[in-house]
Amino acid sequence: MLAMTLGYNENYSEKAPEKEALDHLAGYVLVEFGAPWCVHCQAAVSVIECFMKAYPTMPHVKVFDGKGKRLGRQFGVKLWPSLILLKDGQEIGRWVRVTKIENLDQAKAMLDHCG
Repeated sequence: MLAMTLGYNENYSEKAPEKEALDHLAGYVLVEFGAPWCVHCQAAVSVIECFMKAYPTMPHVKVFDGKGKRLGRQFGVKLWPSLILLKDGQEIGRWVRVTKIENLDQAKAMLDHCG
């Protein structure tokens, strides 16, 4: 069973879940790739936290990414932070280096429309 934080997750997990575990999740999940020392990730913290406040029951999987980290490569992550919205294990949206809440309007529309 994959351990997940519901709502905003402030901590990066050193141990990434297996892609297969994410593929089998039901419903919506926000997967965030980044690193605690990354200035772009630090700049995005308040934006992501604000966004997640609207979805307190949606899991937020925060993955510490980097060289040799398999999950980030499987998702084709090149820049941090990368936010990937999954629905029933399938990627339905991706946002990179968000700097303001409006950058996530498309994600909000997807979640609010489809519930």
